Amino acid sequence: MNKGTAIVGFILCFLAGAMLTYGIDRNRGVADIGPESASARGGLDHSASPVPVTKDDPAWGDPDALVTIVEISDFECPFCSRVNPTMKQIKDTYGPKKVRIVWKHNPLPFHKNARGAHEASQTVFAVAGHEAFWKFHDLAFQNQKSLNDANYETWAGQAGADVAKFKAAYSSKKHAAKVDKDLAMAQSIGARGTPHFRINGVTVSGAQPFPKFKEVIDAELKEAEALLKGGTKRAAVYVERTKANHKAAPANPQQQQKAQAPPVDTTVWKAEVFDEDPIQGKKDALVTIVEWSDYQCPFCKRVGPTLKQIKDTYKDDVRIVWKDNALPFHPRAKPAATLAHVARKSGGHDKYFQAHDALFESHPKLEDADLQAVANKLGLNWDTVKKAIDGDTFGKLIAKNMELAQALQARGTPHFFINGRRLSGAQPFDNFKKLIDEELAKAKAMVAKGTPRAQVYATIMKTAKGEDKKDVPPPTKSDPIKGKLNAKVIVHEFSDFQCPYCSKVLPTLDQVKKEYGDKVAIVWHDLPLPFHQDAPLASEAAHEAFAQKGNDGFWAFHDKLFANQKEIKRPALEKIAQEIGLDMTKFKAALDSNKHKAKVDANKAMAQKAGVTGTPGFVIDGNFISGAQPFPAFKAQIDKALAKK
Repeated sequence: MNKGTAIVGFILCFLAGAMLTYGIDRNRGVADIGPESASARGGLDHSASPVPVTKDDPAWGDPDALVTIVEISDFECPFCSRVNPTMKQIKDTYGPKKVRIVWKHNPLPFHKNARGAHEASQTVFAVAGHEAFWKFHDLAFQNQKSLNDANYETWAGQAGADVAKFKAAYSSKKHAAKVDKDLAMAQSIGARGTPHFRINGVTVSGAQPFPKFKEVIDAELKEAEALLKGGTKRAAVYVERTKANHKAAPANPQQQQKAQAPPVDTTVWKAEVFDEDPIQGKKDALVTIVEWSDYQCPFCKRVGPTLKQIKDTYKDDVRIVWKDNALPFHPRAKPAATLAHVARKSGGHDKYFQAHDALFESHPKLEDADLQAVANKLGLNWDTVKKAIDGDTFGKLIAKNMELAQALQARGTPHFFINGRRLSGAQPFDNFKKLIDEELAKAKAMVAKGTPRAQVYATIMKTAKGEDKKDVPPPTKSDPIKGKLNAKVIVHEFSDFQCPYCSKVLPTLDQVKKEYGDKVAIVWHDLPLPFHQDAPLASEAAHEAFAQKGNDGFWAFHDKLFANQKEIKRPALEKIAQEIGLDMTKFKAALDSNKHKAKVDANKAMAQKAGVTGTPGFVIDGNFISGAQPFPAFKAQIDKALAKK
């Protein structure tokens, strides 16, 4: 997907989905998920499996079910939320004798509230059992933006746990070790993103639709039934099938990750090097690695030893250029970056990288007191550093590099360009080596033909690809618009009413309108993604609101859809229509006849022709913004467009 922030996070952005309602009623609740045998409470010891399951794991279904789905998930991950209706469909379709679902914790490091939710849920399980766990699970996903200690206590009580016992165990972190154990297990089998599933050991990665799960489940049911006919006991089926599937899979997690990796980007991108950029290595190095990174990102820290290995291996043939991409959900990244730039200003590139190393050594401790300790270690005046932080002294440089990252679709951190060739994430040394060796050979050939060593990178950049351009036709009166058709700048928004990231970007779009007024107009284009089953009809309903009440009607309907994004099936659409005063006879007739389907399909065709594949996506004066980017990303493109006018 064009989304995303690290690639995992950033492929995930492409799969952006809806946070639907999963209440403790017939939509999702434990009371409705079927019987749970007494043996399920005790569980079976399947620790001999390559994907171990024990009595310490929260589970639904019989412990000797023929198919076990191990769900490795994160309470703060929107994609984990989106897959819950699919899990309910699996339960309803197969029942507890055929399918068991086992929960494993994987709170991702950039989800700051996830860890507490996982420890709390495991505590509820320990205190009150499986049913209480799933009730807590549902409440956490229903209130995904309100994960905090006070709510955990409330939800524990609502789930049926003894609140006093919960508080004592949770506050003492009695069950934190189970979360750590699950994290280690996930790492060992190569499950780095969420949600991640192992179905009798077969990998299904991401919030896939039901047919994808069904395909694997049905195949595993046949294999399991064959084992039963051959004399294998039901209780042994899971271990036998996971061992067989593990043997058939790639030999190790790195090989498995490689097997599932997306196609290699062969484009040479114009990763410009600015005069102020910190650089390690010689100016005439044959290979330039431009690194977009973030001092608060754990993956950026993790890749440090690999970069050192690159420098030790290639010496003067490689230089590394640092560029800041202080991600908006890392509030301490920019202050840390500022300290490093103060160091560069006082002592040059070497001093910068001394600060760089010290900051990652301090990570994740990057509060002011921690930065002051780093400054003292480096001999920097803390008052000078603090003044630079408070005054945003290096804000323009940081913003300039973040804008370039957006233009090159380098949305996650760490993100690298090796002589313009993209490599995303904290990859192992061998992945870097492959690209470096290829580019080194090309560079040596250029030098042999007369290109000076110091001009190799500049020569490559002359023909490299720059900003991602999209050709979108101007809006017409048939398009819902917020603003005037003749506004100086048009923001073309490609969106999906069931996409959580489309919802998250709304405050940013409000800020755009507030900042620019009538200079900017926002035009809506439907792009309901194929795995969002309710989105197409929601788009048609919004267009009927537009047909009846114009732009005001459309945006009123739009706002209510996103405000109630967890439930946008037809009854909810009719309720919204009534609330905003639409003619219900016309509204129902329009939905019955799919009156506005042609308009929605035309918008989808426009997106396809322009090369917009994920939501939300924005085109401003031909320049593309992918995903729910922060306001500065929009401001940079709008200001550029206004300057042309």
